[in-house]
Amino acid sequence: MKPDATTPHSFANRLLVLIALVASLSAAPALCVAADASLPAAIQHYNLGPEKVALKGYDPVGYYTKNQAFKGRRELGAWHQGVTYYFATEQNRKLFTDSPGKYLPAYGGWCATAMAKGEKVDIDPNNFKLTNGRWFLFYKGLFGDALRDWEKDEATLTAKADANWRRITGE
Repeated sequence: MKPDATTPHSFANRLLVLIALVASLSAAPALCVAADASLPAAIQHYNLGPEKVALKGYDPVGYYTKNQAFKGRRELGAWHQGVTYYFATEQNRKLFTDSPGKYLPAYGGWCATAMAKGEKVDIDPNNFKLTNGRWFLFYKGLFGDALRDWEKDEATLTAKADANWRRITGE
């Protein structure tokens, strides 16, 4: 049987399928932009790894519940406002998804001491401090331990870091 205009193999039908496919793909970027409009504007300033994973894959809840840094597991990930977080346990993931704002690090996960100077410096996830319900992360490496510097004048440095983060991000 020879294909005609009514069979699925006709040129006209193939052309219509191709046009529909191109139209749907060309609409995809608009849909992504619309979805991204709900994301915080400051996300571009967060300390994120590949695939927008926060905290180098460490579990944000463990800092609060055990006062310890735990490496999270990819299969226990959760997404919040455009950022992916990994968790060490299902219980930690549930705590986070029930109240994510409670478990977010200060300054988008950048070093708090550096933020007091208006700079974004990477962190060592094991170098942190909880103060008055806030979670601060710090650089630790070849050039020193930023937590030690922070503790010398925490109140002043917190005020400076808060002001710089607001200036950089608008948050």
